[in-house]
Amino acid sequence: MARFRLPLLTALGLFVAVLALAAAFTDRHYMLLSVVLLLAALLPLFIRLERRPLQSRELVLLAVLSAIAAVSRIPFAALPSVKPVSAVVILSAYVFGAEAGFVIGAVAALVSNIYFGQGPWTPWQMFAWGMIGLTAGWLRTSWLLSKRAGLLVFGFLWGFLFGWIMNIWVIISLPDAFNWRLVAATFAASFYFDLAHALSNVFFLAVLAGGWTKVLQRFRKKYGLLQE
Repeated sequence: MARFRLPLLTALGLFVAVLALAAAFTDRHYMLLSVVLLLAALLPLFIRLERRPLQSRELVLLAVLSAIAAVSRIPFAALPSVKPVSAVVILSAYVFGAEAGFVIGAVAALVSNIYFGQGPWTPWQMFAWGMIGLTAGWLRTSWLLSKRAGLLVFGFLWGFLFGWIMNIWVIISLPDAFNWRLVAATFAASFYFDLAHALSNVFFLAVLAGGWTKVLQRFRKKYGLLQE
């Protein structure tokens, strides 16, 4: 998906810029920030519309996968940080590419928080899950994701990276002056939750990777969905 690398990088740049500006806004602006990030996530699709007709069934596919990723959080709501969302985003990006993974991850975060509650954390979750999809799509032909063990390692690492991204929001939102003890305390407090997320990613990827990936690949090949 090299021809869409620039739009993806542009969308990623907008994500980072909006998150940087978020520190200057009060919490009541989080929905506006979420909408801006949603538009940024959809930017690659808008570019694709200009370069080639985007089939309606491709939009339906992205919407369905985003909904599956979002709804998958609900059955595990009682288990902190245990959720199949990351696994669904990774496998979707593995089959359909970085563009789709980026959109699915960002939209899943926004939609799932309709149930879990919107807040100033929503834009950061959109960014984190979008990055999971983006990197999985970029690395899908690499030696790392070409092997099952590498896929599990990738999911494990992103369990921690996701938590570290959310830690940045926590540190920024705290009223205390920035200091390294605060940073250390924040990361130490999140370790259990990050580990739970990492291990759950390994579990759900191990369970879903075979059958789920084959089904998606069959749909992609049969209907020519999201071809490069």
